Amino acid sequence: MQGSKEFNSKHSTRVAVERRPKLLFLAWCFPPARSIAAVRPWNIAKFLVRLGWEVTVVTPEPSLWRTVEDPQEVMADLEREEVRYISTGHGWRCLSPNLLRSWNRGLGWIIGGLCRRVARYLGLENEIGWVRAAEKACSTVTAEDVDVILATGSPFFAFTLAKHLSNRLTRPYVLDYRDSWTENPHVAAPVSAALIRQEAMLLARCAAVTIVSRSCGSAMAQRFDLGPKINVITNGYDPEELADVEPYNFCHFAIVYTGSFYPPKRVITPVMAALKRLKETVHGYNAESYFHYYGDGEAHVREEADRFGVMDRVVLHGIVSRTEALSAIRGAGVAAVITSIFDDASPEDKGIVTGKLFEPLGLGTRILLIAQPGSDAAEIVEETGMGRSFVGTDIEGIVGFLSNIARTDNKRSNCTDKYSWPVLAAKFNQILREVIAVRETL
Repeated sequence: MQGSKEFNSKHSTRVAVERRPKLLFLAWCFPPARSIAAVRPWNIAKFLVRLGWEVTVVTPEPSLWRTVEDPQEVMADLEREEVRYISTGHGWRCLSPNLLRSWNRGLGWIIGGLCRRVARYLGLENEIGWVRAAEKACSTVTAEDVDVILATGSPFFAFTLAKHLSNRLTRPYVLDYRDSWTENPHVAAPVSAALIRQEAMLLARCAAVTIVSRSCGSAMAQRFDLGPKINVITNGYDPEELADVEPYNFCHFAIVYTGSFYPPKRVITPVMAALKRLKETVHGYNAESYFHYYGDGEAHVREEADRFGVMDRVVLHGIVSRTEALSAIRGAGVAAVITSIFDDASPEDKGIVTGKLFEPLGLGTRILLIAQPGSDAAEIVEETGMGRSFVGTDIEGIVGFLSNIARTDNKRSNCTDKYSWPVLAAKFNQILREVIAVRETL
């Protein structure tokens, strides 16, 4: 009998140790959606599973997205990585007609435009129609299915959804900020006092907060008195994904920019001004410098290129697959990354650390960063030695950097793994396990 008791005790201990903690992960943007915003959630889910978690992602049905990567390949990746998936519907898709499939022609566009104007007037996020659909999709989820809830935003209505589910399931929730919310430097419209109170309430009741930059984290901690509840976990790169990327052969010195613009702060103007100066230099490699743009901001790039007279040195590729964009970055002489062209900035401006910064880091491509002095992005580039940071008015400095790289520096560099997703996911793992441990002691 004693031996049986000892066996049972050991067996119970082993079962307790091997039990996988269960994460309900609310991620509005998730593969196969073709967006840089989907990269962070995917890598969080992927590497937490490898760290012993049972991860269930709640996200819109893939067929609702207007542009997607290969859905079959994504579903195969989910199955291979053992990431569980709850797909949801989505109401009011007309509020995001560029991202979500909706009736957006003729009368549909007129009606949708009226709805968008009303939503802006009321201060509503375009993704508000997801909340009720996601709650419905999670209606069969029980407390036994969840140990902790993680919501990533934007959209920040995911945070409200996390609280609703937390109340129903009596499980703690953690908020992951990819951007600032009521202090977002890219949003010019005034924020209502009610929305600020809502953010404060959600932060007060959550178990922990993660955010992508030190400056934004410090500003938020001070504003909402968060204390040790807030943690900085930057964006990053997946070394497994990047290992198989083949470089595109440009046959000339290529300056590559991938992604969107947010005028007036994030614009291509300084790069076009530098390209004009390079074009006027007739000797050496400078005569063969071209700018390649991948994204949906072609109109802005064309306008600035025409203004500086360099359209003959600009190639517009439009919206492409992630594979093609990564290939271009690996084949580039320099990857351009822009956070803001202005010299002065708020802490939230300085805290912008776009996910696009980390792809060239992982691919070993030199970075031309245009950002405010002392910004978090500039510190990362300087710390890794992967490029140089310039203010938007320093055209001479930008030209000198590009000229030097074009003439002499064709080598690839190796970035520290500090910004790799296996390392970053380990931080999420620690935070989430600590949240569960605190709950279990209550």
